[in-house]
Amino acid sequence: MENTGSKAKRRTRRMIDNLPKPIALYVAAENTGDANLFDQCFADGAAVRDENEMHKGLAEIKKWKAETRKKYQHTVDPLSLSEKDGRFIVTNRLTGNFPGSPIELEFVFTLDGDKIASLEIRS
Repeated sequence: MENTGSKAKRRTRRMIDNLPKPIALYVAAENTGDANLFDQCFADGAAVRDENEMHKGLAEIKKWKAETRKKYQHTVDPLSLSEKDGRFIVTNRLTGNFPGSPIELEFVFTLDGDKIASLEIRS
């Protein structure tokens, strides 16, 4: 009999495989801690809004990600994907070292070609 954990991992793998490439790279960077993947998925002038703060440019984004990873020690599990007005909305389950874990948040991506131009994380 198959356990629930392996089913969830396969569902996550299928979900990641269906994401646009820059978003899949972002999820991989989140879950592996490989900051070099951010170079591959974010445009140079990208902006991220998270917890009412704006982070602009690749250097600021990488600093923000390093700080949040250290603080929350989280993983991202994509649950669903939709597209509205040219933006991709990915509902993710975040599990980590924070009150209320796990939680579901929407990550709203705007792409510019094969790069992320903006990301807004909202509850």
